[in-house]
Amino acid sequence: MPSKPKLGQHFLHDSDAIQRIAASLGDLSGRTVVEIGPGRGAITAALAARAAHVLAIELDPLLAARLRTEVPSDRVTVIEQDVLNFDFRAAAEAHGERLLVLGNLPYYITSPILFKLAKSHAALDRAVLMVQREVADRVVAEPGSRDYGQLSIAVQMHGPAVRLFTLPPSAFSPPPEVHSTVFRWRFAPRFQELGVEEPGFLRLIRIAFAQKRKTLVNNLRAAGMPPAAVEAALAQAAIDPHARAEALSIETIAALWRGLQAQGATPPVEAAPDPESASS
Repeated sequence: MPSKPKLGQHFLHDSDAIQRIAASLGDLSGRTVVEIGPGRGAITAALAARAAHVLAIELDPLLAARLRTEVPSDRVTVIEQDVLNFDFRAAAEAHGERLLVLGNLPYYITSPILFKLAKSHAALDRAVLMVQREVADRVVAEPGSRDYGQLSIAVQMHGPAVRLFTLPPSAFSPPPEVHSTVFRWRFAPRFQELGVEEPGFLRLIRIAFAQKRKTLVNNLRAAGMPPAAVEAALAQAAIDPHARAEALSIETIAALWRGLQAQGATPPVEAAPDPESASS
């Protein structure tokens, strides 16, 4: 009797899609791959055939136990754990390399997992992730589009993200009510390149997009930032005072942050972003 889906699980059963996803990570010879949420092991088997080792992180104890009986123990280590508690840095050190990541992310904790990976960027090389199509739209969005927001910038500041392909509900069992998009994320943080401090810049992003219908100036002032400092920083970054955050490139917002820093007006600590709010 097949196991019943828990935790919002939808298992991929399309064999072509499975091979295509595994191949999207590139050459896996001699590499260690962390698989997030292996479920019934369809992609795990494809990875084990390509990689030196797979660390399969599965929260469901029944699925973890089943997976251990179906995968080669010399190629796959099943770890029964919440991926949000997994230590990517320790795993990278243990295997002597930056890790590759692949995962069909549960819809209800997609943003927290993306932030976990972002925070672990030093231990990671690249990731191929499957998420709800609407989330992928936000992840890869460009300035000026309606999907561009906190999540777009938070992900892209940690490296380029590229949409690969989209799968219909019929590719899964049970079929979800949404389409799923696979994207590739290469970890190459831009904070040093753009001359910004990571926590402070991400705090600014949260403030800038707090209310998307408001202008950038109004959002900054609503956060208690001194009007004179805001005006000076906007002028230094050559930003139209009537502009909205979604119209500005990452480079322009970085210039704004540097201007605010020069004015001694970078955002307060209490405005730090959290995974739940970053889906906008």
